[in-house]
Amino acid sequence: MGEFFALLITMLVGGSALSSVRIIQQGNEALVENLGRYNGKKLKPGLNFVLPVVERVAYQQTVRERVLDIPPQQCITRDNVSITADAVVYWRIMDLEKAYYRVENLQAAMVNLVLTQIRSEMGRLELDQTFTARSQINELLLQDLDESTEPWGVKVTRVELRDIIPSRAVQESMELQMAAERRKRAAILTSEGERESAVNSAKGKAEAQILDAEARQKAVILDAEGQQKALILRAQAERQQQVLKAQAIAESAEIIAQKIKKDPNVHQALEVLFALGYLDMGATIGKSDSSKVMFMDPRSIPATLEGIRSIIGDSGNPPQFLDLGDES
Repeated sequence: MGEFFALLITMLVGGSALSSVRIIQQGNEALVENLGRYNGKKLKPGLNFVLPVVERVAYQQTVRERVLDIPPQQCITRDNVSITADAVVYWRIMDLEKAYYRVENLQAAMVNLVLTQIRSEMGRLELDQTFTARSQINELLLQDLDESTEPWGVKVTRVELRDIIPSRAVQESMELQMAAERRKRAAILTSEGERESAVNSAKGKAEAQILDAEARQKAVILDAEGQQKALILRAQAERQQQVLKAQAIAESAEIIAQKIKKDPNVHQALEVLFALGYLDMGATIGKSDSSKVMFMDPRSIPATLEGIRSIIGDSGNPPQFLDLGDES
């Protein structure tokens, strides 16, 4: 009988000793109450001991950052549009005592608080602003939630709006609006493209006409310059030819004059030469472009010869010829 009581006492003491041992995981903390009252004792990660029957672990929770998923809820914007919004909240417990003793259900309280803040912020914005000002909404929600949860020993590190979904009717009207906007942009782009194409085509035609006119002008100028140079060269050639003829005539006259001094019978040869020259002059005038018909009296040839004889026959002096070279 005594052995049984001894064994029972041993089992009770062993069980009490085992129940007094508490192992806390890394990243967790625990609150210990002494006879139902918290005296500020916390259990840290590792091996801890509590007094059996007198002390108990009242609350154990992680102090690492956690994610709180906020379910979708209906919100009304400032322009009376119904939308559905949800979010995720990143938070952590900074003071385990406040998180347990200041609020009964911390997670449920945070969910309701976030839902209230989201509805409040969405009610201040119009529908278009809810899509464009998402980062500003996140910042405002973070500030408001951080201030509201501070008495609970909680630190809100980040708030992100996940989805903002308008009602079906609003979505259809937005789709119609976007389709109309796309058609408008397409029409504008098409008209701008056609305008640029027309402008480029007109510029191209104008430049082509200008280049063609410049080419024709240059061709006319070059043709005129060529004709002018040809006329100059022709005039120079004719002038040189006249000079050569005058020189030849002067030289011939000099030779004839010398021969007349030596032999008076040369007068007859001179008359023949002048007659031939007269005939040659008529042929030359007949070939000229500015002359069409030339009338020559054959009877005027002997008279011409008699006139020449009267000039050079009796005096015995050689005829005086003009130096035609100076006329050039």
